[in-house]
Amino acid sequence: MSNSAVLSPVEAVACCSPLSREPISQSRAEQIAPLLKALADPVRLRLLSIVASHEGGEACVCDLTDCFALSQPTISHHLKVLHDAGLLDREKRATWVYYRARPAALTDLAALITPAAGSATSRSC
Repeated sequence: MSNSAVLSPVEAVACCSPLSREPISQSRAEQIAPLLKALADPVRLRLLSIVASHEGGEACVCDLTDCFALSQPTISHHLKVLHDAGLLDREKRATWVYYRARPAALTDLAALITPAAGSATSRSC
């Protein structure tokens, strides 16, 4: 590897996510774990992505069923799991339920894995 590819300690810290910079606290882990657990299913991960990227930032269950080879009740179950985990908000309008991604939850997830500038601190659990 050439010298130009070697990172200085400051650059190495800037490239590392909070998870690799220092241990997260017990309470933070307890907040984030349900979000990750809900997203550990490929259908739910896709559903969140589809809802978040849908025109207007929200999607009706009726908009989502054609994206999967699953029944509407199964899609609704997965949406409920995402809602219960705090990843989606929902609003009933007439006979349909509309879902919208919760920006704060997405921000929490992004902050967990996004590189952050700063100096490394040595912390143990």
